[in-house]
Amino acid sequence: MRSSKTQFSPSLKLLLICLAFLFILFLVLRSSSQLSSHQIPPLFSSSSNSSDSGQTTCSQQAPTCTKIPPSLAEAMVHYATSNITPQQTKKEISVSLRVLQRKSPCNFLVFGLGHDSVMWTALNHGGRIVFLEEDKSWIDQISRQLPSLESYHVVYDTKVSDADQLMEIGRKEECKVVGDPRFSKCGLALKGLPNEVYDIEWDLIMVDGPTGYHDAAPGRMGAIYTAGLMARNREQGETDVFVHNVDRTVEDKFSKAFLCEGYLTEQEGRIGHFTVPSHQTVAGLPFCP
Repeated sequence: MRSSKTQFSPSLKLLLICLAFLFILFLVLRSSSQLSSHQIPPLFSSSSNSSDSGQTTCSQQAPTCTKIPPSLAEAMVHYATSNITPQQTKKEISVSLRVLQRKSPCNFLVFGLGHDSVMWTALNHGGRIVFLEEDKSWIDQISRQLPSLESYHVVYDTKVSDADQLMEIGRKEECKVVGDPRFSKCGLALKGLPNEVYDIEWDLIMVDGPTGYHDAAPGRMGAIYTAGLMARNREQGETDVFVHNVDRTVEDKFSKAFLCEGYLTEQEGRIGHFTVPSHQTVAGLPFCP
């Protein structure tokens, strides 16, 4: 997710600020409607007993206050004080945003930690979001700025130059067996992730890492395959998987092979959206439709 070049997009920053403003407006209007739906009692009310005794009782209802969610507050401050904006375009972000608007708060797993991480956290307010990053020093830098983000260091043992060989491995029968990636016999399955990553059923998975733009980089081959395996292995329901940079050969080929063209829901620019159903609820479901 971290780009080698700083990108600046005034229109995208304006979009994020507008989203934050609309969210605040929604909270204010909701609070106001709740107040208006209750009849405000008179400041002074007399019961029969108080009338007889000549005493008057006072009753006043205090208004409720709704605070801005911490994740939204952090996002507003972060983007308002920085010229660094997310690597994805407005249209690409909108693909994931539509799903988040329908599913959040939810479980959201992101391969990669970047300048857009605080945005995804804010959009999934109330849910859990975990970031997996290959660069330990980058995690330390981001954690100092945004300590609330949950991120883990991951070591990859592949290279982009190995992509063709890994594709051949992925075609073997053991790679079509659905199960926990930790126990998979497929050489593409990532087995060194934190245990909680395997134990949680993820509603959304974003593959925007690790680095994949040069031959010596780890590449996203294992991340794409493992995302598809996790989606198929959930007990029921479906997982929305997003792969960034599908304009590159490796991301395009591995997404179509292991997330399946038949599960491709939408492609906008460099983002591909796959909706992968559980393979545990239907016996004999083929790896790809």
